[in-house]
Amino acid sequence: FATKLSSSQGDKEPVYRDCVKQCVRTNCTGARLNGFLSAQPQYMALTGWTCRDDCRYQCMWTTVGLYQAEGYRVPQFHGKWPFARFLCFEEPASALASLLNGLACLLMLLRYRSTVPRQSPMYHTINAFSLVSLNAWFWSTVFHTRDTYLTEKMDYFCATAVILYSIYLCCVRTLGLKRPGVSSMVGALLILVFTSHVSYLTFVSFDYGYNMAANATIGMVNLLWWLCWCWQNRRTLPYWWKCGLVVMLLHGLALLELLDFPPLLWVLDAHAVWHLSTIPVHFLFYSFLIDDSLYLLNTEKLGVKVE
Repeated sequence: FATKLSSSQGDKEPVYRDCVKQCVRTNCTGARLNGFLSAQPQYMALTGWTCRDDCRYQCMWTTVGLYQAEGYRVPQFHGKWPFARFLCFEEPASALASLLNGLACLLMLLRYRSTVPRQSPMYHTINAFSLVSLNAWFWSTVFHTRDTYLTEKMDYFCATAVILYSIYLCCVRTLGLKRPGVSSMVGALLILVFTSHVSYLTFVSFDYGYNMAANATIGMVNLLWWLCWCWQNRRTLPYWWKCGLVVMLLHGLALLELLDFPPLLWVLDAHAVWHLSTIPVHFLFYSFLIDDSLYLLNTEKLGVKVE
């Protein structure tokens, strides 16, 4: 669990670097280190917090205090805003929001399973999509609890997997029910895209700009494909608007990330606000999935052409 080291204005400051060096030299060797380890709560040790990490945390706030005293804007440290740690949670608001998103997803999955019979054509595809989503929210919670080399990559990769699987879900709904071979080929292509994406970021370069561009591109494909389906079925399916509203909300709410500001009360930043805002979307999306799955089941029984 190697800690991510992205350089930012705050951690470039000599006062910060000197503070960390002095703290590590004084507190992270010999008897002082043994004292730190014996006094450290178990939950901090289990989540990988070291003496050096604690020095960085304390020196971060020392530097922030100096910036504020001089009237300067609060700087970032190692690619992130300063957050007030709660227990072992580095970003408490984002971690809580990710957990609530996961719980909302789980609750609606259970409702879907109790409402929709297994014979519905989309049943297994939607269940698989839900598991991919739950995995992503799990790693998002872990990442915002403790930002390390591993947890950061799992958060990024699992988020990409959700978008790609949403494209596959849309493909199955629009083409795969009538042409299973098409959805199989698209699924294989999406697996290849995901494998290439992960391999590049892991073995070549963990390029944040590339990752953002790649996710924006596949997100746009996902958005346009779902919206085209909604437009084509707006006169025949009374629940089409739920799907349209969901995809518009998800992409619109993502713009909250542009409101990059120092955390309010050192807890609530734009990323946390974005995660909190997506919680209700799960209920609307699964309402659409339930309506559509029941529609498909009924049309299959009646032998009616699927829209």
